[in-house]
Amino acid sequence: MPSDLCPVYAPFFGAMGCTAAIVFTCFGAAYGTAKAGVGISAMGVLRPDLIVKNIIPVIMAGIIAIYGLVVAVLISNDLTQKMALYTGFIQLGAGLSVGLAGLAAGFAIGIVGDAGVRGTAQQPRLFVGMILILIFAEVLELFPPSAKCTIDLDMRSPSTSTYAHVVFDITHPAMTNHKK
Repeated sequence: MPSDLCPVYAPFFGAMGCTAAIVFTCFGAAYGTAKAGVGISAMGVLRPDLIVKNIIPVIMAGIIAIYGLVVAVLISNDLTQKMALYTGFIQLGAGLSVGLAGLAAGFAIGIVGDAGVRGTAQQPRLFVGMILILIFAEVLELFPPSAKCTIDLDMRSPSTSTYAHVVFDITHPAMTNHKK
């Protein structure tokens, strides 16, 4: 029986979090792979000996989609038919944050990879700088999954008082019957 705290549509928001995590990270990975691949193709015409060395941006762009898949699996493991509405909203927020961060990281990796491999063909000393910039672009995608895991641990621990627990406690029927 659905209640005000656990409506029947609450799992929908969690499922949308799964969807957002996968869709946006895959968009970012696809863009990064395509953009860096164009740069490698253009560079390969002039310097075919550097193609294998400069494939790193394409690999790093593909890793972004794996982060989205991991978070989507974590969210889907917590989906139940009867769950609190705030849990669905937290799962939606986690999926959106991971997905949009993956989209941004994919754009950054694609643009840096394209320009970096073309520059490396002309000046090989640019390779280390390109790798460092790619690492910093990839780190953008590491923060939301770690935040999602922290939120999961916080929600499972009964001794913590996160915003979600405070909202639940305030709206709980036992908390609304105050004596004045």
